[in-house]
Amino acid sequence: MLKKLIKYTDYNGNERQENFYFNLNKAELMEMETEVTGGMRQLLESIMEKQDIPKIMSAFKTIILKAYGEKSPDGRLFNKSAELSNAFTHTEAYNVLYMELLSDAKKAAAFINALMPEDMRGDDKVLTPVDEKAPEVKAEENDGNAHLLNVVK
Repeated sequence: MLKKLIKYTDYNGNERQENFYFNLNKAELMEMETEVTGGMRQLLESIMEKQDIPKIMSAFKTIILKAYGEKSPDGRLFNKSAELSNAFTHTEAYNVLYMELLSDAKKAAAFINALMPEDMRGDDKVLTPVDEKAPEVKAEENDGNAHLLNVVK
């Protein structure tokens, strides 16, 4: 699970800083892999290599919306729905996150990697570690850090 602190200005002009939660479990990742011919990983590699901006934008929107949810106070549930995702897209927090991911490949890679269950991360993945860290990204239920990554070409 990824807990991401997002700073934004709301529609009343108030500066806000809130934590938002994102998670993709193994079943959801498997579904995403099988929805695309060749798999989601191959699709992401291909569109990044070709710099196919419309497809990159669509892929990031899909990933954000499939991963967004609200964690129950006791931590037992991670609620997701089309209604919750749709409501999130109507916030400036979504706008800030979306533009951040589209404008910074390292932050985008860190975000995607942090969504994956820890035991699915590794050397055979599309993403590999680099030296820097993004302080505004925090992965929960793992080592407490979200490691910045580069997309392997």
